[in-house]
Amino acid sequence: MERSTISTKTRRFLMCPPAHFAVVYAINPWMHPELPADPDRAMAQWEALRAAYEHAGHLVETITPKRGLPDMVFAANSALVIDGVALLARFRHSQRVGEERPYERWFRARGLSVRRAEHRHEGEGDFVLTGDVILGGIGFRTDVDAHREVQRVFGREVVTLELIDPRFYHLDTALFALDDQQIVYFPDAFSEDSRAVLRRRYPDAILVDEQDATMFGCNAMSDGRHVFMPAGADGLAAALDARGFEPIPVDMSELRKAGGSVKCCTLDLRGIGDEQ
Repeated sequence: MERSTISTKTRRFLMCPPAHFAVVYAINPWMHPELPADPDRAMAQWEALRAAYEHAGHLVETITPKRGLPDMVFAANSALVIDGVALLARFRHSQRVGEERPYERWFRARGLSVRRAEHRHEGEGDFVLTGDVILGGIGFRTDVDAHREVQRVFGREVVTLELIDPRFYHLDTALFALDDQQIVYFPDAFSEDSRAVLRRRYPDAILVDEQDATMFGCNAMSDGRHVFMPAGADGLAAALDARGFEPIPVDMSELRKAGGSVKCCTLDLRGIGDEQ
């Protein structure tokens, strides 16, 4: 099968090393404090993801992790960044509120135009940009009013999608964009009305089964050719290969203990130093 011929850009990502990663509370169904995470293994898996991005030609910037913020590794939740504007997250759970200021300082130091959110949302956890449209998740972490705020801030249509399965508490655990036209998603994570919206807008989408979804297969990052994805979602990897994309599996099993994987660890700094 020939690989996708879609041109890709050198992307710029923000990641946070899991120096203080641990599972010490439970704010989603994947978290079990009685089953401790291995910090050394988590760091090795994070480093492997970073190396995969860099091997593909992408640029990775990092933020210094802060003690007492074990989920700060999940940089995607910190903001939605488009065209140099960072709309900061406003976290729902008190355990994560402390992440807001360190990320805000990083964005300001980097020269981004920073906006503080009026309504609760968790950045790229619940917003997926595909072409000129932003898909937005509701149901667990993000208020629907945040969708109107995002539409106003970025001047793009926001399509609201309702999540109904608490295992898939963020949109990026159930759906990701392959490029500007194609998406991948797990249908059972969504309400029937939202499934109808997705079928109408993306009739050629790749559909993920429950086995691959629970391996966090949809928590993936595509540059339009390579798809960086958690190891173990083998059916999805085969479907991507058949569609002409190159799956790049990375073992993220330790970070999955906190309910995150590839995409959760990766904030796309869109429009900041991107190159053809």
